[in-house]
Amino acid sequence: MVKLDGITTFVAIVEAGSLSEAARRLRLSKSVVSDRLAELEGSLGATLLHRSARRLTLTEDGTAFLERALRISREVEDAAADMAERRGTLAGPLSISAPVTFGRMHLGPAIYPFLAQHPEIALTLDLDDRRVEAGADSCDAVLRHGPIAESRLVAWTLAPSRRVLVASPNYLEHHGSPDSITALNGHAGIFYTNRGSGDWSFHGPEGKVSVRGRPRLRVNNGDMMRDAALAGLGIALLPLFIAGADIRSGRLGIVEIGVQPGPEFIHLAHPEGRRPSAKLRAFADCLRQAFGQPPYWEQLQPQ
Repeated sequence: MVKLDGITTFVAIVEAGSLSEAARRLRLSKSVVSDRLAELEGSLGATLLHRSARRLTLTEDGTAFLERALRISREVEDAAADMAERRGTLAGPLSISAPVTFGRMHLGPAIYPFLAQHPEIALTLDLDDRRVEAGADSCDAVLRHGPIAESRLVAWTLAPSRRVLVASPNYLEHHGSPDSITALNGHAGIFYTNRGSGDWSFHGPEGKVSVRGRPRLRVNNGDMMRDAALAGLGIALLPLFIAGADIRSGRLGIVEIGVQPGPEFIHLAHPEGRRPSAKLRAFADCLRQAFGQPPYWEQLQPQ
């Protein structure tokens, strides 16, 4: 007979990468974790993991079983969390993926009070600039800046996010400040590779206009884009949640070309068809309150 604790232990081992780390996370001895895995393999009549001195790897049977094991483990966790919610308590695991720069700069002040208020929630926050898929990557929800293209995701708007062209005073002094789309074409550009070469798109009286610019640096991280602009390498199109503080201090100047990028927003997106938990709804409400309306990063005047 397959036991539930064997399934959850197997999932913990795979996620932890070792028996020792899984034992630490489960607060069990390593021998108990090893026995549970052996019992599960015996019940299934299959070897799930190859063990070596350096690492554990999934067998073909282990890979096949893992998908269902993850689903079972998640269903049990959700059921336990639902029972806690019926008692008026938010509890259980919550996994969120967010972009690196936004997470580092703005999520901490929001989530630490949230976790203090709900001590039974176990939050996993994965900061990654790649496009993580909610649900498919074991995430309950993904925090995104910009449009949500996937139809299978339900997006909750958390805050508006305005983007502006910025450059250092040193760059503008030496190269001039472009005042039109045509003038912008000749300037050195700092581009965000995750958005592609068409990122410099603006909305004018005659509709959408794209500018290729002259690439000086392409990078997939907002912090490095800001630092490159501060170093005088060129002009960058950055959200105010990255550039706002440097604009307020005068270290970066806004480049006005007579047209604006399209409006964008910070979203929290979860898989369609999956009822969002009370703790996920509470997490979204916490972020909205922490960011404010309008969000605090849009304040550009020194205080």
